[in-house]
Amino acid sequence: MANTPHGGQLLDLVARDAPRRAELASEAATLYSITLNERQLCDIELILNGGFSPLTGFLNQQDYTSVLDNLRLANGLLWPVPITLDVNAAQVQAGNIKQGTRIALRNPQDDNAIAIITIQDVYTPDKHREAAAVFGADDIAHPAVHYLHTETKEFYVGGSLDAIDLPTHFDYVEHRFTPSELRAHFKKLNWTRVVAFQTRNPMHRAHRELTVRAARLRHCNVLIHPVVGMTKPGDIDHYTRVRVYKAILPKYPQGMAALSLLPLAMRMGGPREALWHAIIRKNFGCTHFIVGRDHAGPGKNSAGQDFYGPYDAQHLVAKYKDELDIEVVPFQMVAYVPETDEYIPADEVPEGTKTLNISGTELRRRLKTGASIPDWFTYPEVQTILRQSHPARSQQGFAVFFTGFWNSGAAQIATALQMSLNQGGQRPTTLLLGETIRAELSSELGFSKKDRDVNIQRIAFVAAEIAKCGGAVVAAPIAPYDSARNEARKAVEKAGGGFFLVHVATPLEDCIKRDRSGTYARAQKGEIKGFTGIDDPYEVPSSAQLTVDASKAPVSQIVHEIILLLEKEGYIGER
Repeated sequence: MANTPHGGQLLDLVARDAPRRAELASEAATLYSITLNERQLCDIELILNGGFSPLTGFLNQQDYTSVLDNLRLANGLLWPVPITLDVNAAQVQAGNIKQGTRIALRNPQDDNAIAIITIQDVYTPDKHREAAAVFGADDIAHPAVHYLHTETKEFYVGGSLDAIDLPTHFDYVEHRFTPSELRAHFKKLNWTRVVAFQTRNPMHRAHRELTVRAARLRHCNVLIHPVVGMTKPGDIDHYTRVRVYKAILPKYPQGMAALSLLPLAMRMGGPREALWHAIIRKNFGCTHFIVGRDHAGPGKNSAGQDFYGPYDAQHLVAKYKDELDIEVVPFQMVAYVPETDEYIPADEVPEGTKTLNISGTELRRRLKTGASIPDWFTYPEVQTILRQSHPARSQQGFAVFFTGFWNSGAAQIATALQMSLNQGGQRPTTLLLGETIRAELSSELGFSKKDRDVNIQRIAFVAAEIAKCGGAVVAAPIAPYDSARNEARKAVEKAGGGFFLVHVATPLEDCIKRDRSGTYARAQKGEIKGFTGIDDPYEVPSSAQLTVDASKAPVSQIVHEIILLLEKEGYIGER
């Protein structure tokens, strides 16, 4: 049992509680249960396996307050980030969660109980104070502050954990190590000095040069220790990133580097997060830890300025270096010098020397457009992986989402557009007409706002899954509410697809005039309730890419306008 940064022992709760595993599992079956969310699942895994030593559970109120005020637990041990279990008010008010009770904590992926918490206290956090203390500002532009105010529930539960089992992983199992396992792995490799490299992004040549330089300066081996839990919204998925890390490993000198995945839910907390990362890496057996420029920075605040200074994280970690028992290796950015074909620290570049760089924004642009990425920036193997996961727009899926009054002409336009896209043959195109979805997917739904929103959610889910696979979707519901349309956009874009909202703004009087079925007449007489435009509202879209009027333009002309929009944005046309 090796020392933690706090001078104690690595607290492997799974190993500690292994003799009681069957007993605890039987008890969990009789207890009230909480199903953990994604962040809580990441946190509990690292509590149970010792990655969060000295924690043995979720913070009680005394520890929580101390961490906010002093970066320490109530007993004085260094710990900069609150690890909390949030629950909703209904659970507390029902009396299911209260001091002294034992609650089973379940994995959302398989519903298995992974631990039992003995509740010490239930308390109401001051979220504004937490945001200001931990993240430096109560600014919703910070992803963790946004999560705190929009996702975190009303109460926190503090208490110690009894471990039943760790969450089961099915991906990259060969690269997943608990702290005890990784320490044993280092011992098997005869590694006595190990520098850890934290990352949530793909690695390129600059990262390889930076880590090799750190290893040479400190006479260490390199542990690539990327986060594969929650990171910043919009980050490249961990499957793509791990494939990149595996491709990078052979670029190191033989025996210099290894890869281990960290199931951490990042908070993007800058200085405090860097301190937290250093403690975690010591728990995993590392002797050195690289802290780079703007470590774990979330980007710009609401005023358009960086949340943290470029070297704030290095300064805070240096302040506590005597307690950490891990040597922090500060690094600046490295720059590529084409004249010598090498990367060197930015502060060592002679004045007047030409340097090259590609920003993250520029890299994403090149991936999106299919533009070339130079070999000096990244390795050909990495380029191949990134292009597989981020194809050019002409190969990405998309959804054209129509909205408008019933009988506005949206269904006819959507049908004609699907035919036109299928004629081009670039990708399969699926048609989701409102009446078809109502019959096939949403037959049990009515026309209340809640039911209408659920209907749009289902259409968005189908569209997102198709777009994820590179297909095209043409959807034509009425979709009267702006909030539901915005959620549909988010769903498709999160899946990596393009989303185009087309408002078919045919005036209501024209929709009524063209109605030969008498449906509008029945609605006007009150025979049909909740009819959009009659006794139910229609919210004019605030973010439509295209607005058309079927009473003024023929279907063929409108379809042509949509095709031109898709071509302009690169989704169809030259491949």
